[in-house]
Amino acid sequence: MSDFSQSPVIAVLGPTNTGKTHLAVERMCAHSSGMIGFPLRLLAREVYDRVVALKGENRVALVTGEEKIIPPDARWFLCTAEAMPVHRDFSFVAIDEAQLGINPERGHIFTDRMLNIRGRDETMILGSDSLRPLIEQLIPDAEIISRPRFSTLSYAGSRKLSRLPRRSAIVAFSLEDVYAIAEMLRRQHGGAAIVMGSLSPQTRNAQVKMYQDGEVDYLVATDAIGMGLNLDVSHVAFASLRKFDGRRRRRLTLAEIGQIAGRAGRHQKDGSFGVLSGLASSDELQPEEIERLEDHDFPRLEWLYWRNAEPDLTSVTDLIQSLEEAPGERLLHAAPEAVDLAVLKRLAQDPDVTRLAKGKNMVGLLWEAACIPDFRKVGADHQARFVAALWPYLAQGSGRIPHARMAQEIARLENVQGDISTLAARISAARSWSYIAQKSRWVEQAGVMVERTRALEARLSDAMHNQLTQRFVDKRTRMLMRGLMKDAVPQDVALEPDGAILVDGVEIGMLKGFQFVVPSDSRREDRKMLLAAAEKYLGPIMTDKADALAKAPDSELTLAADDAGQPVIYWQEARLAVLAKGKNLLHPEIKFDRALKDISPENSKKAEERVKQWVEVMKAKHLEGLVKIDALANDAATPASVRALFAQIVEVGGIIERRQIDQAVRALDNDLRGVARRGGLVFGALDIFHHALMKPGAVLWRNALFAALDEKPMIALPGDNAVHLKDWKFAVPEHASRLGFRRIGGEYVRVDMAERLVKQAHEARQAGPVFKIDPALATSLGLSAKVHEALLDMAGFVKTDEELSVSEAVRTAEADKTPEADKAKGEAEASAEVASSASSTPAAPKDKTVSSVSADSNDSEQAETPSPHWRWKGMGKPRSGKPKNNHSGKPRNKKSGKAGSRPRKTEPVLATAGGAFAELAALKKAMKK
Repeated sequence: MSDFSQSPVIAVLGPTNTGKTHLAVERMCAHSSGMIGFPLRLLAREVYDRVVALKGENRVALVTGEEKIIPPDARWFLCTAEAMPVHRDFSFVAIDEAQLGINPERGHIFTDRMLNIRGRDETMILGSDSLRPLIEQLIPDAEIISRPRFSTLSYAGSRKLSRLPRRSAIVAFSLEDVYAIAEMLRRQHGGAAIVMGSLSPQTRNAQVKMYQDGEVDYLVATDAIGMGLNLDVSHVAFASLRKFDGRRRRRLTLAEIGQIAGRAGRHQKDGSFGVLSGLASSDELQPEEIERLEDHDFPRLEWLYWRNAEPDLTSVTDLIQSLEEAPGERLLHAAPEAVDLAVLKRLAQDPDVTRLAKGKNMVGLLWEAACIPDFRKVGADHQARFVAALWPYLAQGSGRIPHARMAQEIARLENVQGDISTLAARISAARSWSYIAQKSRWVEQAGVMVERTRALEARLSDAMHNQLTQRFVDKRTRMLMRGLMKDAVPQDVALEPDGAILVDGVEIGMLKGFQFVVPSDSRREDRKMLLAAAEKYLGPIMTDKADALAKAPDSELTLAADDAGQPVIYWQEARLAVLAKGKNLLHPEIKFDRALKDISPENSKKAEERVKQWVEVMKAKHLEGLVKIDALANDAATPASVRALFAQIVEVGGIIERRQIDQAVRALDNDLRGVARRGGLVFGALDIFHHALMKPGAVLWRNALFAALDEKPMIALPGDNAVHLKDWKFAVPEHASRLGFRRIGGEYVRVDMAERLVKQAHEARQAGPVFKIDPALATSLGLSAKVHEALLDMAGFVKTDEELSVSEAVRTAEADKTPEADKAKGEAEASAEVASSASSTPAAPKDKTVSSVSADSNDSEQAETPSPHWRWKGMGKPRSGKPKNNHSGKPRNKKSGKAGSRPRKTEPVLATAGGAFAELAALKKAMKK
């Protein structure tokens, strides 16, 4: 203990925000050497950094339980009260927050330092004005200086957490409350920094820097902020006025409330304090308490805790008795049993421990070991077991903890993964080993262990800061909520080329078309708030987007099926509208996406008009023929029979099996058929269709319109320009026709390509009643011989094993004078019409993904199998409007037609085989026309 009885003692007393600590630092730096004892490691570190900036790193020391930085030339020491090197000589000595002498756990330390530590030239005691009567009596020669508060402190009442002003500190007294409040602040205001005494200085500094730099506007802390930490806090809100002090849960004293509330305001900037709404009535501040807090009028301290600072080390029993010794001064009370004394008592009950604690040196060593702080907060029993495990190493042999044992313990903690509570537990354990490593005589390779524990705590602290930031800070929310405040400053809002929305450089989401998409890493509970707050920034951007859509070329809008198969209109990968059931196929309802309804009416109207215009343009482009037929079907000038035919064709989307409307087709004379052909219709032998509906765009739009009309998902589309589907399945038969395909056997052939093959067969008939058909065209389309033959059979051709004789050919030509021959002629004419469509519809090269076999394999098949001979048998007549195929391969009896049916008017033909050939030649000539 220092004994400079003649050195002056100055007591600087007053409320918080009086600059007492700043004054002490200035006074210390004016002396040749000095030391200040602080209540917190965090505060010691903060002042250490400040003095280093003034005096240089090589002349300033930091001494705490877990950290010692003592350069050889160190002259100014910043310490925790417990770690002050009391036997060193300093020109200046100060003890900060001396009123903590009333603290049950640590009060005796502050009392001892205040009464017994002196500087050679000057001693300064810093504390609350409540210390005045005790200093006047215990240190009568002390000069007492009152320091008034620089700014006023006023009570702001009770407020909800969501209503707290910016730059507020919320004080809670349990870990659970701190985390719960921080989580609510993250949701409501974008986040908060956290300050607790259990944090490492590195973590605490990183959190405080985040707050001081304005990255977050709120701070959640324990009462650690009441111990002189310099923070830019405007308002202090108490989440509770009760805390657990290690023995019981009690209400804060008025002095404790004042100490914490006094952190609000800085220098000449006024501050305020209050409580969070929802406190129990018993915890509410009373009017007289509020008045005393605003006036800094706290009850005077009547005594301080004391414990023998130089206990008897003769034996463990004598040590315990001396530590429990009562003070001889009425103003001092015996300190309650602290954790270190409780640990010593438990160790004293262990024979293996006391057996080695013989003599003053060993008893002193045991007491030093029992004083290892309980950083883990596990209680006296667990802490005693921890010390007992180390005691044999300290009391025997070299008196050092083996390097391997300590390295193993450190390695066990070198894991930066885990949640906040896991990392906090590791940091607490690391602090215990850091404290032990600082005892150089306790460990082997002390320097190595100090560096390892320091590095360990630094890594864990970084991980802890990252975890706290990730969990309790949301920069996006903070940016959005800050912009909504009444006093909000202008913020820079930018739309990136990829659709990202940046507010002051922070991405708050993506804009896809007119839809604001919350980032995928946002918490579910934050999404609604983000969407609502983002509207403030999207107004001008939405106007620009609506203008861009109104001017966008048609190529930027697309029609595609969404995940549910709905026909959706997209722009810039964002949904604009979906086609839904309307009054008919060509007039669907356009249901606009909600994103368009959420923007301003003016912008919404511009966007919706552009979508409607685009739909009409696309129908006119891809479904021109169908739209034209629909118009003719509703035109009074169109002949009634043609209008009826057109109406049926429009209803099925422009492609219909000929047998289904055979009677309507037969009712048309040549002139009426000419009207239909001018509408773009092709009268094929198997199907009637519009030649332009085979194009990919037309297939897509017909598919979408049918999906909308039927309220069913869109049909999966084959590749563009596919003409043959082998391994393909349709849910229902009519789906094939909607995509422009006809089922042939178990495969599908595009209807225009099927008609080309039928036309080819009719052209081959010019060779005579029995003829061959070149398979090259079928092979090029990917059709096997089996599928080709099935198509020809469907079109009225039959295979024969032999060539017919000349006489049979003549008889066949004579038979062509019958009504069935006349019908066959009409079917030949129908196939001939495909010639015009073949030049206007896509006949893409074979797509191997949809073709049945490769050209090479078909060539091989044709080479191995002789080409069959064919003859014309005619197509069966449908009954009751329903198609009926003749699969027997036998010619129909010419009298087997429906009774009462009226034969079609036919033109004269030659009654010879040559005459039949001449007729086919005439048909070919007509096709060329």
